[in-house]
Amino acid sequence: MSETINLTLRVWRQKGPRTQGSLETYKAIDISTDMSFLEMLDVVNEELTVDGKEPIAFDHDCREGICGMCGVVVNGRSHGPEKGTTLCQLHMRHFSDGDTIFIEPWRSKAFPVIKDLAVDRGAFDTLIQAGGFVSVNAGGAQDANCLPVPQEDAEKAMDAAACIGCGACVASCPNASAMLFVGAKVSQLALLPQGKPEAAQRALSMVRTMDELGFGNCTNERECEAECPKEISISNIARLNREYFKAGLFSSVM
Repeated sequence: MSETINLTLRVWRQKGPRTQGSLETYKAIDISTDMSFLEMLDVVNEELTVDGKEPIAFDHDCREGICGMCGVVVNGRSHGPEKGTTLCQLHMRHFSDGDTIFIEPWRSKAFPVIKDLAVDRGAFDTLIQAGGFVSVNAGGAQDANCLPVPQEDAEKAMDAAACIGCGACVASCPNASAMLFVGAKVSQLALLPQGKPEAAQRALSMVRTMDELGFGNCTNERECEAECPKEISISNIARLNREYFKAGLFSSVM
């Protein structure tokens, strides 16, 4: 039999983006330590519904650590206390009986609160639309040997592509910077032959759009790297800076 624990939850409740919010207290009783954090919230919401109260709104989808939809600040840390773990994969065995848990939404000008713990991360979609793609004419699949890619570059591109766009980097950064997200997307394409024709345009457009959306600047605090559930390296920010610098030189010549 699994162990059960009793918790006190201090949850941010906010009816909408233009209303004031506040922390409210709830009891989570007889929570199995085998549950995920989201399953614990499901149990609390079921009890609230039975009592005729409004359930807590939060984002979720696959619950397998893949989609990037989940994410809240748990006791001051994005996705909770476990390194390299999404909120949906955080299990209650990492908490103790009698704990008080503070649960808040992502905090960023670019991620306005929709309701309670759910925020609008559409700014990331706008960033991708600004250049996080490759424009090529679709056709038959080429032989892999036609575009040889060094193994080291391929592995770095795959590591950057592991970003799921959850927004933990923005929520954990004191400047609410999106540099790790943009750096990962730019690196993923800059390292591959398919991404090189549009490299300059991509770097300039994504960085310009990032500034327009209200994200802050990177000051190398490294909270983004520490809290990223996919452990994306800040070396991708350094690569983004290099790509942006090269793009600036290229555009000035042109």
